[in-house]
Amino acid sequence: MTLSRRHVLAGLVASPLLAKPVWAAGMLNVIATTGMIADAARAIAGDQAEVRALMGPGTDPHGYRQTRSDIAAMARADLVLYNGLYLEAQLEEFLEGLASRVPVVAVAEALPKARQRAHEDYEGRSDPHIWMAPLLWKSAVMATRDALIAQRPESAQVFTANADAYMAELDGLHGYALEQLGKVPDAARVLISAHDAFGYFGQEYGFEVMGIQGISTESEAGLQRIGEMVDLLVSRNIKAVFVESSVSDRNIRALIEGAAAQGHEVKIGGELFSDAMGEPGTYEGTYLGMFDHNITTLAGALGADVPPGGMAGKLKAGG
Repeated sequence: MTLSRRHVLAGLVASPLLAKPVWAAGMLNVIATTGMIADAARAIAGDQAEVRALMGPGTDPHGYRQTRSDIAAMARADLVLYNGLYLEAQLEEFLEGLASRVPVVAVAEALPKARQRAHEDYEGRSDPHIWMAPLLWKSAVMATRDALIAQRPESAQVFTANADAYMAELDGLHGYALEQLGKVPDAARVLISAHDAFGYFGQEYGFEVMGIQGISTESEAGLQRIGEMVDLLVSRNIKAVFVESSVSDRNIRALIEGAAAQGHEVKIGGELFSDAMGEPGTYEGTYLGMFDHNITTLAGALGADVPPGGMAGKLKAGG
């Protein structure tokens, strides 16, 4: 007989091996599903929390399934933060069960419904990729701040000041995006990638966005869809497409080959971070660095004269 995730959770929580550890200097033990959420939580909590991200570089959250060690870590946490809006589709049932034992907060669901994009793959759900627009991502940052305050109200002033400083950085990032992406010629303002992760980005910065797959990487891209995309590349003379760090480039390669068969050359404009950030300890392994990389890579590939080191001069050589 197969045990449900809730039964597995109940068994693990009851285990004496999973008593909550004592963290240094009374630090909060915070688990975040994605690197983007963990980055915000670290910035806001400062030295008052130990924050761990379940999903590292190159990990696709749409199909991610929790491991036994993930279950143990979340069951011992003081706070679990996840995106929500059905991003972590395979974790949702587990997180719902966990919420009766541990504070669990879906930070992206703080974005007002009126500002959420419809989810084409799942009726009644919204596009979860709100971090693709820094001003929208502020909603998740504020929800993270509030969740930390709820666990440690005596630190409310510290958490609020840190969150305000972080959101000021998001304002600067948005300004850089407007400046650099504004240099891209109108005819070139098309972003084609493996899946539809950039919808909020397109709305914010005036780009037409198309993914071979839908909003979820769990959707399938059929031969007809690829054929339609190839015809679009050729008919509109689109010269560049983009791969994603957390999604296979198989379908993008199929587009390039299909266009070549029709005598149209298409290049890979670069690799963009979509559902995961860069390597820990690198600039691209932060939210600011991830987004700076995307802006600089995209604008440069589509004809803009961009600073090679990005907004802060910290991007790796070669983008």
